[in-house]
Amino acid sequence: MDHLKLLRVVIESPYAGDVQRNKEYAKRCMKHSLMRNESPYLSHLLYTQVLDDTNPIERSQGITAALSWIYASNKTAVYTDYGISNGMQQGINYAEKLKHTVEYRQIGKNEKVKTNKLFVWIGLGILCLIGCLNCFLLIKN
Repeated sequence: MDHLKLLRVVIESPYAGDVQRNKEYAKRCMKHSLMRNESPYLSHLLYTQVLDDTNPIERSQGITAALSWIYASNKTAVYTDYGISNGMQQGINYAEKLKHTVEYRQIGKNEKVKTNKLFVWIGLGILCLIGCLNCFLLIKN
């Protein structure tokens, strides 16, 4: 079976800081890896669902658990469009210590969602009309 031949790849990308941006970026990294016929593992998307990344003890537990997956992987892919965080560097250092392949990749920064200003103004206008209508009905009654 071909699916059993996929490389197990630990993905290193930022998480702390701008968490929302970094989560979106990590999802894009995962897709990029999947499109390369790899089996990606992103501990920072998994463990942060149950561990508090802002709590130093829980963050350390997550990083320790993530490092054990590096041992079982075929390589580490480091996505660098937003730089290399301290947590990423720990993963890189451990992979290098194990003499695993460390591959640096870039996929570009996240696209900013452009808000159509016309729709914003229309929405504000509708809200104003609703507010005025409510005031009129209160005064009438």
